[in-house]
Amino acid sequence: MKPDFDDFDDDTGSYDRGVNEQIGDSGVLLRRAIDIIATAPNMPLSSTPRIDRDEIIEILEEALHRLPDELRQARWMMKERDEFIARTRREADEVIEAAKVQAERFVQRAEVVRAAEQRARQIAEAADDDARRVKNEMEDFLDQRLASFEILLDKLVKTVATGRRRLSIGERQDEGSLSLNDEPIVESYSDDSGAIFFDQDNTSGR
Repeated sequence: MKPDFDDFDDDTGSYDRGVNEQIGDSGVLLRRAIDIIATAPNMPLSSTPRIDRDEIIEILEEALHRLPDELRQARWMMKERDEFIARTRREADEVIEAAKVQAERFVQRAEVVRAAEQRARQIAEAADDDARRVKNEMEDFLDQRLASFEILLDKLVKTVATGRRRLSIGERQDEGSLSLNDEPIVESYSDDSGAIFFDQDNTSGR
């Protein structure tokens, strides 16, 4: 709860009023003596005031008699005032310190939140980087595999073409042997490159 320092000022003012009231009796007596002297009539044919000596002495003695008690009361009241002020200052300092601690806690919480948000951003950025890296690696892998398949298919196409050429040559040779029965049969063969070779040594029936 926030202390109301205006209330403290009002309370200390009440101490001042209490002190004034406690020492007021002597002041009243002294003021009464002064008034008697100030309003006393002068003696005939003289400027000397005519006063009742016994009355003045009695008033002053009574004021002097009351003064020590009033001074003690005043000192006690001043001590109470000082203790009250010190106590209220301690309470105010405690409230201020508690407010500082609370503010530090809020700051620490805010720092924790900021640190958590920063860490979350770092994790998200790292995840994005990993995703991009994995994607690039996968694309490279697929490109390499497709290139290998392309080479393999190209070899397969060439092999099929070679086989077809061999088959076509064999068919033509069969047709030639049917139309030229009295001619020597010449065997031929080809290598992997498709070149055709003839063997004239191997001939059969004429």
